[in-house]
Amino acid sequence: MSFNRKAHSMNRDTAAGDTADAVSDDLIVAKAAKRIVPYLIILYIFAFLDRVNISFASLQMNADLGFSTTVYGIGASLFFVGYFFFEVPSNLALARFGPRLWIARIMITWGVISTGMAFVSGDKSFYAMRLLLGIAEAGFFPGIVVYLGSWFPRAYRASITGVFMMAIPLSGLIGNPISGLLLDNMTGVAGLGGWQWMFIIEGIPAVLLGVSCLWLLPARPRDAAWLTVAEQARLEDLLMRERESLESVRSYKLSEAFTTPGILLLAGILFCVVFGITGIAFFLPQIIKSFGYSNTSVGFLSAVPYLCGATAMVLWSRRSDRKRERIGHIVIAILTGASGFLLTTLSLDIHALAMLGLVIAAVGLFAANPVIWTLPTSVMTGTAGAAAVALINSVANLSGVVAPPLLGWSRDVTGGFAAAGAIFTGTLLVGAVLVFVFSRSKLASGIPK
Repeated sequence: MSFNRKAHSMNRDTAAGDTADAVSDDLIVAKAAKRIVPYLIILYIFAFLDRVNISFASLQMNADLGFSTTVYGIGASLFFVGYFFFEVPSNLALARFGPRLWIARIMITWGVISTGMAFVSGDKSFYAMRLLLGIAEAGFFPGIVVYLGSWFPRAYRASITGVFMMAIPLSGLIGNPISGLLLDNMTGVAGLGGWQWMFIIEGIPAVLLGVSCLWLLPARPRDAAWLTVAEQARLEDLLMRERESLESVRSYKLSEAFTTPGILLLAGILFCVVFGITGIAFFLPQIIKSFGYSNTSVGFLSAVPYLCGATAMVLWSRRSDRKRERIGHIVIAILTGASGFLLTTLSLDIHALAMLGLVIAAVGLFAANPVIWTLPTSVMTGTAGAAAVALINSVANLSGVVAPPLLGWSRDVTGGFAAAGAIFTGTLLVGAVLVFVFSRSKLASGIPK
């Protein structure tokens, strides 16, 4: 992982002109990133895969269990209900018990429940297991965002967050072909359906990875044996100076994480972006399936938007760090996503053009996500910062409560996906307007426009 030294040396709380420190800081951060970020990517790949793999299960499960698209949409959304109510408490528990123990707990419980999804037998058990899965996973992503903030200075954070969040498109890039192959090749093995084997095979790794967190996840730089004592001290010093600098301008109480207008605006912006990502995750296989492809072909074709999204996520977040600019990057990315959904909406009968629209939509949405996530930890620290991150993520993921049943209902009513595409487009346009409003808020005054 490389960093733009000139850009970062200009944006760090070090003595002016201290070139040696600037270079060594880049090397220390790169060393830490190479040890931590790939591991976190693996964890999040399985987190996102276990959250959305019902999109592939639905290709068989809905028929096997007699689910309508609306029932499927409700079940998909119930994950986010449990996620919403337990997000903030889980992040506060992480602050109390530490990331190593708490993230291990999260992964083990969600892996067990995800595996248990193989044995749902009707709509009630489907609803219950999805709700429990959301409760189990609550706090994982915002906990990781807070964790990254305790390791990497603000000047590096968009690049680091962008690389970490590659896990979302990578989960589709890797998981979708595997899911399609499991559906087509495991049906009937030991008397189970392909969708049941998919849940089992994709759920077990989360349990094993959760156990590994107890040994492989250092809480902070001073706990990392692979950093020298000098490197530990330098990184801790950079982070401490950054916290002191923020708190000297404004120190936020815990309650202000829930009432500051700028934080609520960030939650609204992310709601719109996650709405689009949720729609892609839960309905992309069904849209491509409607073009007449086999499950295996659907798996490989649906990986294409994720591949392009992963590339855009890394390049766009690095560009944001290099230019030291956030707001404009977010707006451009959101509008790109909206244009992609509009193209798909207008060209569903032309399959190649519709696929191109989905690729453009994925590029915009995945590019926007990491840049947005640099903002909360850039303006709030400590417990208030942890609560703000959890609040933003929980509100944003309410889109998962709204999107699947709304899009499922629109397809049941209209018989196609054009209405869903129009809903995506409109939601992202609202998100772009909210970014403009946020840029005029007091909270955004210290953020590069």
